[in-house]
Amino acid sequence: MSRVPVSERSSSMESPERRGSTTWTAALTRWVEGLVPKGQWLPDRQPAYVASWIYVFGVACLASLVVIIVSGLVLTLGGATWWHTSSVGHFVNSVHLWSVELFFATMVIHLWGKFFMASWRGNRGLTWATGALAFFGSLGTAFTGYLIQTNFDSQWISTQAKDGLNAAGIGAYFNVMNLGQMMLWHVSLLPLVVGAIVTVHLVLVRRRGVAPPIGATDPTASGSQEPES
Repeated sequence: MSRVPVSERSSSMESPERRGSTTWTAALTRWVEGLVPKGQWLPDRQPAYVASWIYVFGVACLASLVVIIVSGLVLTLGGATWWHTSSVGHFVNSVHLWSVELFFATMVIHLWGKFFMASWRGNRGLTWATGALAFFGSLGTAFTGYLIQTNFDSQWISTQAKDGLNAAGIGAYFNVMNLGQMMLWHVSLLPLVVGAIVTVHLVLVRRRGVAPPIGATDPTASGSQEPES
């Protein structure tokens, strides 16, 4: 009577459910690997054209967003008047403000650079669309941020915007004169929306790869060969 190796016996004794990986953790693993293939989340090699400066602004925009989120969380812990009464609060508020300025500067350069690069090529249309949506969502977040400065600038901005929003018929739902409502929009709702869009955008970039310059070989295309750095 021949003996079966232990490794073969253990694999043959596995239940169909285990072999088919029907657990929720296995299903989640397959779903994540379906979104972004293994090895593309944090690749250690990139095509040679990524060394161009135009590819820096997307990462700079993302880094600015991280600083915005961290400094915004600190401001939230301090309260609505903390940045007026504390030197530390004033510093954190300044970091938050200038990170927003840097965020929009790098985002606009990134947006226009990808526009002239026609970065929707190679089935990247959804990547381009989510990037544009992130830009417009960020505009709303920045607008509510200016409204909750609790100074004369925010008073002037809110009174000027009130008439326009009333004329558009949404002043009753988006009351820029209501500080509490604007703060909740800025701290709770809009960051979640922008964060979700940016997350989808990053997943699509990892899935499809960065857009190559016009005329360059797309390494994601079948059968293409591109030198890597």
